[in-house]
Amino acid sequence: MIDQLAKQLVQDIQGFLNAGEKPEADKIKSLLEAKLRQLDLVTREEFDAQVAVLARTRKLLEDLEKEISELSDSADTP
Repeated sequence: MIDQLAKQLVQDIQGFLNAGEKPEADKIKSLLEAKLRQLDLVTREEFDAQVAVLARTRKLLEDLEKEISELSDSADTP
């Protein structure tokens, strides 16, 4: 997928050059941003939020496993 994106970007830039245009940095940046939006990506903020949710969930799971273990141990003791 990244290879395809790179090829399309190069083709777009070559299209400008073949038309006699010299693409400015802003135009190239806009092209790249448009191509990146086509990918199924998440922002860093979304990724960090999901990492935090996973960490909280993992902690809750560990706490529940510990509680179940303690309950099991106490049930085995007469």
